[in-house]
Amino acid sequence: MTSTDTGPATRTERVLALPDGDLHVTDEGPRGAPALLLIHGTVSSGRSWDLVAPALAEAHRVVRVDLLGHGRSAKPADVSYAVPDQAARVAAVVERLGTGPVTVVGHSSGGIVATALAEQRPDLVAAVALVDTGPSLDAYLEPPGGDLRPQQWPPTDEELRAAARTAFATDDFPAPHALFDDVRLMEPASMGPVAAAATAYLAAVPLPTRLAGLGKPLLVVFGELDRRWAPSSATDYEVVPGATVTMLAGVGHTPIVEKPARTAAILRDFAGAVERVP
Repeated sequence: MTSTDTGPATRTERVLALPDGDLHVTDEGPRGAPALLLIHGTVSSGRSWDLVAPALAEAHRVVRVDLLGHGRSAKPADVSYAVPDQAARVAAVVERLGTGPVTVVGHSSGGIVATALAEQRPDLVAAVALVDTGPSLDAYLEPPGGDLRPQQWPPTDEELRAAARTAFATDDFPAPHALFDDVRLMEPASMGPVAAAATAYLAAVPLPTRLAGLGKPLLVVFGELDRRWAPSSATDYEVVPGATVTMLAGVGHTPIVEKPARTAAILRDFAGAVERVP
C-alpha cells in the first residue's frame, strides 16, 4: 500500500483481498467527507477517471475500484463475471472501507454495475450517476469495425486505435496512453465473459425500469455525439422519478476524458445537492 500526501487529504492505493480475487482500489480526498464511488467501463480501469478524480477529491472522498478482470485487479478465468457478482464485490469494498452510503458514478458499462449495486445494496447507495450508460440494448450503436478479439491477443497499436475511435466524438481525439495500457492488461479468458455479462444484464431488464423503483436520486450525463449509444436514448431515463438528464454538446462517449472539468463540475454539483437533502 502506498500513500501520497495531498494537503488535508490522502491518496492511497491498495489491494483488497476478496474470495474471488484481489481488487485494486484508489482512495483519495478527505477521509471524513461524503464519498463518491467511481466505476469504470468494460476493458478499462479506475485510471479512466484520472482527469476527473482530483477535482472531485477537493471536497469528497473519492474511491475508484478496478473491477475483477480489469486493470490492476486479479483476472481469474474460473469465476463469474456476471454483473450482480461484480456489484457484490464492489459492495464488499465499500463495507471494508467504511465510507458510509456513497454516490455511485458509473461510466459506460460501469453504470450497469452501479445500477446493480443500488439494486442489491440500497443501504450502501445514496444516489446514482450514469455517464454515457446505454439504458437498453435497443440504444446500442453497432461499431463500424475495430472490435478487439480475444483470440488475437495482444492487440497492435493500430487495432487499439481503431477500437477506441468510437469512444470519442472525433476519430483523431488524442486518447491518453494509459487507456491503451489498461486494455493490454486484460486477459483474453476474461474479456468475453465480461462483455457478455453486461449484455445479459441489459437484456433482462432495461436500466430505467430497474432504477425507477429504487427511490434514489439519479443523474444521467450523455455526450450529444456519443457513437456507441444513441444520445437520444438518454431521455429513456426520464421515467425515473426526479431524474436529471444533462446533455453535453461537442462530446462523445467519454466525457470524463473529453471534457473532464465540465464533467467533474456536474458530478460535484449533483453530489452536493444530494448531501444537502435532509
